[in-house]
Amino acid sequence: MPGIRETRTLPYSCEQMFDLVADVARYPEFLPWVVATRVRADSDTEMMADMLVGFKAIREKFTSRVTKERPRRIDVHYVDGPLRDLDNSWVFHPEGEGCRIDFCVEFTFKSRVFEALAGQYFDRAFRRMMAAFEERADALYGSSSSSAQSAA
Repeated sequence: MPGIRETRTLPYSCEQMFDLVADVARYPEFLPWVVATRVRADSDTEMMADMLVGFKAIREKFTSRVTKERPRRIDVHYVDGPLRDLDNSWVFHPEGEGCRIDFCVEFTFKSRVFEALAGQYFDRAFRRMMAAFEERADALYGSSSSSAQSAA
């Protein structure tokens, strides 16, 4: 399954970053292409949520089951939508006064042809969404001077 990995160290606590990522209901406020979200069920350890993603006239709904281990980890498991598979994980590690975040997303398109075409744009879209999470953290918790590393 194709995937992208990113590591960022931010000057915020792991609890703050966990809360930001777990707040799916607010994604339309800051994530590009997220038109709407609906949290179907939520507890301290699990969430079921729908996300409507749109670009121009295209709209697609994704349903995911989110498992939460506060403040260490969030795993997102694809349930339904336009792809064959889409899973991601966020792992939060205390580092100095801040938090190192290891993020991984793996995806498989239903169509191999579409995967070849869209795969080249997926990396750029992923980087833009990661930047949106960092900007949201800066807006909520203060200005950042993060260090970012990535590995594909």
